[in-house]
Amino acid sequence: MKKIIGLTSAMLFSLPVFAQSISGAVITLAGNAEIKAENDQAVVTFFIEEQDKDKAAAASRVNQKMKAGTDLIKKEDPQAELHTRGYYSYPIYNDATKTVAGQAPKQQLVGWRTGQYLEVKTQNLKQLPSTAAAAQSILALNGINFGLSDATIAKLESERIAAGYKDFSQKLTMITHTMGKKPEDVVIESLDFDNAGSTMRPMAMAEPMMLRSARAAAPVDAPSFEPGYTSLSIHITGKLKLK
Repeated sequence: MKKIIGLTSAMLFSLPVFAQSISGAVITLAGNAEIKAENDQAVVTFFIEEQDKDKAAAASRVNQKMKAGTDLIKKEDPQAELHTRGYYSYPIYNDATKTVAGQAPKQQLVGWRTGQYLEVKTQNLKQLPSTAAAAQSILALNGINFGLSDATIAKLESERIAAGYKDFSQKLTMITHTMGKKPEDVVIESLDFDNAGSTMRPMAMAEPMMLRSARAAAPVDAPSFEPGYTSLSIHITGKLKLK
């Protein structure tokens, strides 16, 4: 019994020594948070491609169809932002099968392939299926990417920062309590707000696709789209000093 009492007394006397030893210690603490928001913007990519023995003929058909498709999209969604992307033209050769002794096989030019991409950015998601269907009667749908508009991201900025700082503060309270300190016993020397962006990634431009028919396409049924949501994250790192 005397040994137990002696051990307990030694532990009690050692507590002030521990508390004193952590005074002035520097702690690095990180807070993280993520908020989700429904996507309110779409970036859609259309393209047209033609092939012909005559380079000018292929280019002319591409230009005509792209203009018609562009005008149609503007009519369906006047507020959409349109950007021309990736105009290309390159020769097409046949497979070289005949060889001449001592010479490399020669390829013969058989035509030209020309194409162009059109990027459409819109926040009119209700109208998007009809706009896409109308455009697909002339152009091909190459890809679609949903995300948040700049205005929505700006509105969510304070909410995102508040959520990150709340997580940081909760961790600070738990750590100080565990160490026998109070939050007011801590001096925050620095705070770094990092990773302010969202999880959205810009859509990469697709490589030129295979030849599409030059004939006018039949009417296209409206596609179904699910915009989904985007996660906005934040990482806060702080340097703390115990009094």
